[in-house]
Amino acid sequence: IKKVLYISYDGMTDPLGQSQVLPYIKGLSKHGYSFHLISFEKSDKFNKHKRLIQGICDEDNIEWHPQYYDNQGGLFSTLKQVRKLKIVSRYLHQKHQFEIIHCRSYISALIGLSFKKKYGTKFVFDMRGFWADERVDGGLWNLKSPIYNTIYKYFKRKEIRFFKESDYTISLTENGKNEILSWDAFKSHTPKIKIIPCCVDLRLFDPLKATTKAKEGLQNKLGISPDDYVLGYVGSIGTWYMLSEMLDYFKVLKEHKANAKFLFITGESKEFINEKAQAKGVSVDDIIVTSVLHFEVPLCISIFDKSIFFIRSTFSKKASSPTKQGEIMAMGVPLVCNPGIGDTDEIVYKYKSGQVITYFTEAAYESIIKNDEPLNTELVIQGAKEYFSLEEGVQRYLSVYHEIEK
Repeated sequence: IKKVLYISYDGMTDPLGQSQVLPYIKGLSKHGYSFHLISFEKSDKFNKHKRLIQGICDEDNIEWHPQYYDNQGGLFSTLKQVRKLKIVSRYLHQKHQFEIIHCRSYISALIGLSFKKKYGTKFVFDMRGFWADERVDGGLWNLKSPIYNTIYKYFKRKEIRFFKESDYTISLTENGKNEILSWDAFKSHTPKIKIIPCCVDLRLFDPLKATTKAKEGLQNKLGISPDDYVLGYVGSIGTWYMLSEMLDYFKVLKEHKANAKFLFITGESKEFINEKAQAKGVSVDDIIVTSVLHFEVPLCISIFDKSIFFIRSTFSKKASSPTKQGEIMAMGVPLVCNPGIGDTDEIVYKYKSGQVITYFTEAAYESIIKNDEPLNTELVIQGAKEYFSLEEGVQRYLSVYHEIEK
């Protein structure tokens, strides 16, 4: 059995950990790999869900080493956590002698790079996006500040080394891979890059499992009547998501469908969303906000008539693969989104899974709503199987592991 250390700066008690880390590790552990998993957990979510996550890990003998995530001290906290990550990783390696270190995103990759140099461990750089540029594009790092400018430059230098020195890089998108390969640093040496989008567990996201009875129960609970038209949104609403524009779209939709309701499946506060809606002149009676665990998301999507996400299109978003896209397609629900986010729009066109909106104007919303054509649900679900299947994702990771072991 080959031993792997998997490091994630994201928590397993976060939705992303449950949808984009654990399913892959569980899949890979069935193919002769034994995993130790380090993750950084936010205390409120950890206290709430740690038993659930521990149970999921125990099923496949995954040794989970949760660490406390602290973002109160800003930069100082991050440095402290990087130091802790080094100590814990080194301790575990001395005890278990890992053959592969699999690093999710850039902070984890700092450890991967040093392990490869010091211990000769195989290093997989699971980039997840242009992290340093995401911090800048999202307004989290202001390059006018000498400190953030220095950190940004530091990580951009490291980024080149991650691509050059890792045994394999995982990119979520073709768009991201093409961007990397266009850089001068790789004119003579092409890094090995495998594309694995944010995959979906199709056994969980299965429209046949959403029974009429379960749907009706959920609609009752949320105060949605059978003849309401439901526009749905799944996921967090933060740095990237264009809540204001999505509410504008809903406002136009409401003019065409008086019975429309906007349902948010999110951990975001109800007050925050209602406040934004009111500012737009949208009645809070038409806004429904609820928070659920990952395994409950498919049923929620099944009551959508249409799903929406608008994401700010910036340089760093070339490398993004919204988890929700595969989940929505798997449930056979049409989507409205914007271009410029990874491969999102190309996937929509290829599988005819919805509509792509280029301009955030009333006229554009009007046109999209009027030209709404019924979806070929089977084709869309087939597209989700082809492009986003978790099994396919696991096979791709497996091929990377096998190749670096040669």
